[in-house]
Amino acid sequence: MSLTAGIVGLPNVGKSTLFNAITKSNALSANYPFATIDPNVGIVDVRDKRLLEIAKLVNPKQIVYAHFSFTDIAGLVKGASQGEGLGNQFLSHIREVDAIVHVVRCFENDDIIHVSGKIDPLEDIETINLELVFADLELIERRIPRVEKKAQLKVDHESVIEYQALQKLKTALQSGIPAREVDLTEEEIKLIKGYNLLTLKPMIYCLNVSEEDLIEKNKYVLKVEEYAKKTNTKTVMICAKIEEELSQLEDNEREEFLRDLGIIESGLDQLVRTTFDLLGLATFFTAGEKEVKAWTFKKGMTAQECAGIIHSDFARGFIRAEVTPYEELIRYGGMNKAREAGKMRLEGKEYLVQDGDIVLFRFNV
Repeated sequence: MSLTAGIVGLPNVGKSTLFNAITKSNALSANYPFATIDPNVGIVDVRDKRLLEIAKLVNPKQIVYAHFSFTDIAGLVKGASQGEGLGNQFLSHIREVDAIVHVVRCFENDDIIHVSGKIDPLEDIETINLELVFADLELIERRIPRVEKKAQLKVDHESVIEYQALQKLKTALQSGIPAREVDLTEEEIKLIKGYNLLTLKPMIYCLNVSEEDLIEKNKYVLKVEEYAKKTNTKTVMICAKIEEELSQLEDNEREEFLRDLGIIESGLDQLVRTTFDLLGLATFFTAGEKEVKAWTFKKGMTAQECAGIIHSDFARGFIRAEVTPYEELIRYGGMNKAREAGKMRLEGKEYLVQDGDIVLFRFNV
């Protein structure tokens, strides 16, 4: 299951530095606007400690993490939706992502230029959000005339519903309200899905702070968190510079560095976990001598659907799923012991897979 998040924000807020940490790819990071013009796309391992614990018991030849894709686009500026700073080109790069990570500058540093000349995270958020709203409004206004006549003549039911949805969206967007806050029916959402509206995508505010403010929240972070609560938007506080340094370390050095900083979990790990939660994602595992592997699925998927994530033949010839909950595997110290204790269950195709399930799919094609 391929999943992507787009990283947006004003120039010089730490987007490319964060991207470097995500991918260890050393994307260009510079102290001037539009240092990044083409979108950078990178893959990050989803660090799930459960995978390592399973591997200790199974002793496989390899461990395969789940992956998450991030797209870093150039810094947006006021007027981006009208093409300012190549804005239209940049905005098109995030139409296809599943979620948006909005990096917000919450640190002071006289050596790093701010495009507006002052540190004001709420103003920065408003600037970016309005550009996303304007971009969606332009798209909606272009679409309405194409369906209006069919809807008025009631040529088909779908045209009527689509037109209603477009009118709702237009009214909201004209008031600066993002599409995700519009009360749409399931049918309306289905009909407008193909538009890939930017403001319909779930968003996370990634608050970039200095190393000194990583333990105790500064005034900027507190302001953004208060604002985010009003819009029911999740926030994650990180220090992009530290994350970049962490990305260059081996796992054991990384853990030691975090302990020295007094941090249990890196900001990047928090960001990935929060994005997973925001998108309604979970993880199941497969475990054998060859490999222990994590697989990403949407909550509510059946065993047969999850089997199809591995291979279409698994779903087509599905017989049953042998399921062992992660907690039971750890509790009994191994797959065989958990099975002997009656903790391994046989489930059919309609079983709803749970986060942490270790699954062996039986199939016949």
